[in-house]
Amino acid sequence: MTTSRLKKLQTVDTHTLKQLLEQQAVTLIDVCEPGEYAQEHIAGAILVPLSNFEAPKVPQDGSTVLYCRSGNRSTMAAQKLFDAGFAKVTHLEGGMGAWKQAGYPTEINQNAPISLMRQVQIVAGSLVLTGTVLGAFVSPWFLVISGFVGAGLMFAGITDSCLLGMLLAKLPYNQRSSV
Repeated sequence: MTTSRLKKLQTVDTHTLKQLLEQQAVTLIDVCEPGEYAQEHIAGAILVPLSNFEAPKVPQDGSTVLYCRSGNRSTMAAQKLFDAGFAKVTHLEGGMGAWKQAGYPTEINQNAPISLMRQVQIVAGSLVLTGTVLGAFVSPWFLVISGFVGAGLMFAGITDSCLLGMLLAKLPYNQRSSV
């Protein structure tokens, strides 16, 4: 395990995590949203979504490993644990992407809702198309919709925090963690 961006954040690579899971030496916590977890997760992972992540739900004995799709949200969850007084926090380097790239299995549910990223793309694309069509045929003021969505997407890319994604995550069909 090595030190990462945050002063006390430890990272674990996929091979080491696989060994620790086989030895039942760690508790694996998935900080994705319920719909994402329902769609695909690492077997044995406990869901504690970042949107309502609370330190008391996480064991403080240092045997916890956080993960998400890429490692960004697990880093945010780690910061919440540090703010709550945790001395050591570990997350999976590269997240689920690295786990799958290493060839390790995941649990997949074909009946889960589509991913939040695809939902964001559908909603943002629909708003841009609607704003453009209305701007061309009804009033140029409707182009503000397209500009607003574009600005929101730029902000999401720069900050790695998507307000639209957070709003969509709160919809009832995205709150299911299993079918």
